[in-house]
Amino acid sequence: MAIKNVMVIGAGQMGEGIAQVCAQSGYNVFLNDMNEQALEKAMKNMEKRLTRAVEKERITESDKTDTLNRLHPSTKLTDAESCDLVIEAVVENMEVKTKVFSDLDKITPKHAILASNTSSLPITEIAAVTNRPEQVIGMHFMNPVPVMKLVEIIRGLQTSDETYQAIEEMTNKLSKVPVEVNDFPGFVANRVLMPMINEAIYTVYEGVSSVEDVDTVMKLGMNHPMGPLTLADFIGLDTCLYIMEVLYEGFGDSKYRPCPLLRKYVKAGWLGKKSGRGFYQYES
Repeated sequence: MAIKNVMVIGAGQMGEGIAQVCAQSGYNVFLNDMNEQALEKAMKNMEKRLTRAVEKERITESDKTDTLNRLHPSTKLTDAESCDLVIEAVVENMEVKTKVFSDLDKITPKHAILASNTSSLPITEIAAVTNRPEQVIGMHFMNPVPVMKLVEIIRGLQTSDETYQAIEEMTNKLSKVPVEVNDFPGFVANRVLMPMINEAIYTVYEGVSSVEDVDTVMKLGMNHPMGPLTLADFIGLDTCLYIMEVLYEGFGDSKYRPCPLLRKYVKAGWLGKKSGRGFYQYES
C-alpha cells in the first residue's frame, strides 16, 4: 500500500516532531489537535527548526518552503477521511488512546493503517477497540524526533505482515532506523532504560551518592552522553513514573517497583525540566 497522506494526532513535542519529519520526507501531513494554541505553537516551532536547518545549510530554502506547504494544521478528526496512515501521539493514557482509535476506525478509509507512538502501552489492547486489528501497529519515535534515528515498530497480536512492511518501508523513507519489537510492557527501549533510571533514583533515595555524582559516574564511567537523572528530568518524572507503573503492573515483578522518591517528586509537582524543577532546577 502506498502511503501518501498522513495525520499526526497531538501537537505536543513528539507530535510536532513526527509531523515535521513526515513532511520533510514528502508526505502530505495533517497535524491534528483540539487546542488551536498548541497547533499554532507547533507550527511556529517547526518553522523555526526548518529555518535553522537552512541557516546551517542542511536543507535549502526551497526544501523548507515545500515542507511547510505539506503541513496542514487540523482541529477536526474528520480530516483523517483522506489519510492512508494516522499516527497517534496523545497523552500516555489507555482510556484516551482507545477513544481516539475507536473514533479513527469509523472515520478513516478501510485501507488506512492506525499507528500509536505509545512508549509502553500494549498495542494489542489498543487494536482491540477497532475492526481492523491487523492494521494497528506501534511506531515509537525517540525524542527529539528530528534528531533521533531509532523507531521501535511494535507488532500487536494481530498486526499483519503487510502492515509491518508498509511501516518499515516508511520508517526507512523518513531516514530512521526501524527495529522490530513484539508487544511486551515497555517494549525494548523503556524496559531497559526506565529500570536504570529508577535504580539511579534509588541510589539518591538511599543516600548512596548525590544527584550530580550519580550522573557523573554514568557519564564518565559508562560513557553515557548524559546522566540518568538529567535524562529523567528531560523525559519528565511523571512520564518516568507512569512507565515504571506500566512495567510493574505488566510483569508483576518487584524489580520494576517505582522508587518512593520518584513518587514524592511527582506529587510535589517536580516533574523535571518542563516544570522548572526535578532532580535539578531550571530557569523558567
